[in-house]
Amino acid sequence: MRKLNILVMLCFMLFLGSGVQGQSTSGVNDAELNGNYAFSFNGIRGNAGVSSVFAAVGRFTADGAGNITNGELDTNGVGVGTNFVAQAFTGTYSIGADHRGVLTFTGPGGSLKFAFAMLANGNAHFIEFDASGGAGTIGSGTIEKADSSAYSTARIAGDYAFGAAGFDNANNRAAIEGRFTSNGTGTLSSAAGDVNAYGTDYPMTFSAADYTVSNAATGRGTMHFAFTFGGAPGSLNFVLYVVNAGKFFAMENDAVTTATPLLNGAVVQQQTPTGGFTNSSLNGNMVIYLTGLSACGSGSEVPKAVAGLLTSNGAGALSLTYDENYCRAPNSVTGAGGTYSVAANGRAAIAIGGYRLVAYLVKSNQVFLFVSDSNVLFGPGEPQAAGSFTDSTLKGSYVGFATNPADFEVAVFSSVFAADGATPAGNMSGTEDIGAPSGPVSGEAFKATYSIPPSPTNGRGTMTVTSGTGGNALLYMISASKFVGISLNDPNPAILEFELAPSSSTASLSLSSLTANPTSVVGGNSSTGTVTLSGLAPAGGAQVALSSSNTTAARVPASVTVAAGASSATFTVSTSVVSASTAVTISATYGGVTRSASLAVKPVPPPAPTLTSLTLNPTSVVGGLQSSRGTVTLSAPAPAGGVQVTLSSSNGAASVPSSVFIPAGAGSASFTVNTSGVLMSTSATISAYYNGTTQTATLGVLF
Repeated sequence: MRKLNILVMLCFMLFLGSGVQGQSTSGVNDAELNGNYAFSFNGIRGNAGVSSVFAAVGRFTADGAGNITNGELDTNGVGVGTNFVAQAFTGTYSIGADHRGVLTFTGPGGSLKFAFAMLANGNAHFIEFDASGGAGTIGSGTIEKADSSAYSTARIAGDYAFGAAGFDNANNRAAIEGRFTSNGTGTLSSAAGDVNAYGTDYPMTFSAADYTVSNAATGRGTMHFAFTFGGAPGSLNFVLYVVNAGKFFAMENDAVTTATPLLNGAVVQQQTPTGGFTNSSLNGNMVIYLTGLSACGSGSEVPKAVAGLLTSNGAGALSLTYDENYCRAPNSVTGAGGTYSVAANGRAAIAIGGYRLVAYLVKSNQVFLFVSDSNVLFGPGEPQAAGSFTDSTLKGSYVGFATNPADFEVAVFSSVFAADGATPAGNMSGTEDIGAPSGPVSGEAFKATYSIPPSPTNGRGTMTVTSGTGGNALLYMISASKFVGISLNDPNPAILEFELAPSSSTASLSLSSLTANPTSVVGGNSSTGTVTLSGLAPAGGAQVALSSSNTTAARVPASVTVAAGASSATFTVSTSVVSASTAVTISATYGGVTRSASLAVKPVPPPAPTLTSLTLNPTSVVGGLQSSRGTVTLSAPAPAGGVQVTLSSSNGAASVPSSVFIPAGAGSASFTVNTSGVLMSTSATISAYYNGTTQTATLGVLF
């Protein structure tokens, strides 16, 4: 383990951009960054001999014209001057024609400089861009469009899964993952989790868990866990920034010590099936991509990156094909068999050979995952889109970046490139910005060839970099709009993540409407939501984020994808039985625009009353001279709208109306039985019918 001498320096001075070569951007696409955003950053600061973990979370507002306002961030790291709390900042940005940009945050301690690239969904990836001379800060993160209507404690309601990873002050790696249920008032119940504490997995037994969104203007809040693990007490405190009701970024803000690592990650809505998760919740292909840190025999530790395809059968059996850069050497494993077991709360225990993995499901085939070994591999698993992948699948404009650097020597990058989808080998070309310890590199040309064969492993491909120093990488396709990779040659690897970049059509594409049909349902039934775009979705589709203001009453998937070439898509709004009418707001966000629709969830109506009696008064009359009064009575008050009771007579000597109406809330109603003169005394059977029940009474008609 690397022996640390703590560097005492201000956080903003760590980020200070001195001598950064600017990108040649003219701001022609500044409108792509417009509205409220939340961000999360993972980094390492120091130099080749002395380095330590650093992280930040926060939010800002972009005006679409190059200006940043209402910025706020929290940071944490090792040593004095690294922990900033709700630090205000402003800034500027500029986005060029290729959707690459430069971003500057300005606060009391100086200016923070980043390179970033816009995604087709309106989010962005960014990197730290100012290390030089082998010293400074390197790191990367994500910027996501935020829904300011979710900036409240009440909007964080329902089931959630969480995952985070990081390092302590001696660069020991740890990870945490789990789930809880939020009641929308600050209490987290049914909490469960696991922690990989420097190579050993411990289940967490929670004694307390709570949260609050304390700032309705910025979406900033806090979260606290108290628990035991391995027989020892523990507690973690997080600062959070809301992305939407279904997601928030969470960074641990405890002092970083050997007992308390700096963990940074996310909390996302957990889509729990009715009755809970089962083994069938893992069924099909899932791409996993994990980052860790390995001891490689020389006394030093080296970043480890793993990507692969996990295929499960829905009944407890699986196989895993994966590639890794481990101790600076490539390694591949094909078709490793294993077993798994999924608990009702979404915790999955996985065994593959001699390895034990723990996952918590977000939804079917989507997880937070770590490996229970000393490498502390941690990362997500995402469902692989159906169908066969080939070179032609990987076609269009993409943004790439290096995620979650695990060592100061990792060279992070942000890039935009075009893939032509050609066969037998595809071609990539574009531009990248590099944040290396030796200094930033802006606008470097990038070229590569690639191949995505449809077998033997669906979506597994190769990439050969032909620009710069060259190199080889393995790719795993998640969908036509997203894939991940690992470098086989990089001595300090990181997971490489690629997503669709804006195109000429997506740059102006936004969300036009959101509707729910029906707009009112009885709890336990479903409604159908429809999102409609302002135009046709690009290649790879358009992913629209979804959320519900009350996930106890009504739940939606985290997102719905509008297929390429389509302008709309539908999704199911599932509801639960409620005791009183509940108004729920369903929200959808895409292209910087949020639309909402109202859904009324009503309680199950009481059973319809039955007809309990029919009486006549008097029960005998002189025909033609007298009438009788009939009364029908229900078992309970008539429901809204009232009820119509059908009447009939068996004898023309006594006539009744065809029906009698009992108003809503009333329990009975009366009607007149008219009679005709008769030559001899007779009788008539008067009948009343409602809701499957008939009642009768006999009337004597006298001569």
